[in-house]
Amino acid sequence: MKKIVASGKTIEDAVQNGLTELQVSADRVNVTVLEKPSRGLFGLIGARAAKVELVLVPLVVEQAKTPSVTAAAAKDPLLETERFITEVARTMGLDITIARNDSKDGLTLALSGSGDLGMLIGRRGQTLDALQYLVNIVANRYSNSHLRIVLDAEDFRERRRKTLEDLSDRLAGHVIRTRKEVVLEPMSPHERKIIHSQLQNHAKVKTFSKGDEPNRRVVITLK
Repeated sequence: MKKIVASGKTIEDAVQNGLTELQVSADRVNVTVLEKPSRGLFGLIGARAAKVELVLVPLVVEQAKTPSVTAAAAKDPLLETERFITEVARTMGLDITIARNDSKDGLTLALSGSGDLGMLIGRRGQTLDALQYLVNIVANRYSNSHLRIVLDAEDFRERRRKTLEDLSDRLAGHVIRTRKEVVLEPMSPHERKIIHSQLQNHAKVKTFSKGDEPNRRVVITLK
């Protein structure tokens, strides 16, 4: 069974580097986090790179007249995903409850419970985003069709959306007053989309993104 160790600035980067080296998709590997970045569980910043082990899952060849059923296909992808989240939370000393909700972005798994769920959210949701990435790998490992899962905790996604919309409006006013463009801090694609959507019909300002991931930024400037 082939396995490799890959590293990157974030866990997501490390996994992607490993997938590129193996030249396979995420559903073909089992991922084990060997070393987290130096600041925070599943943190996205830090002096120490993330390190993961990727084990290639062998393809199961169907036999004539007797179709094979893999162990992964026999398991419920959502139950396996929820089990993974629960185990991660338990290692952090958290007792959580998971609720399933359908949304326009996909299936949302909303986390609640006792203890400091802020540990699962992290600074500006960075830990939650990293955990969401891993959750989608787990879910699609056990699913025959692509699943899109959004991970939320204590309504963070909605609160963050409102914060970014309010920030967009304030910065648009600043650009109009000073007649100088504003470059925001690096954001995830989802958060950049919120900024662009909020200002897309603005009469006096426009937005665009510049830079490369994970340091891609939104720019607000006069039309």
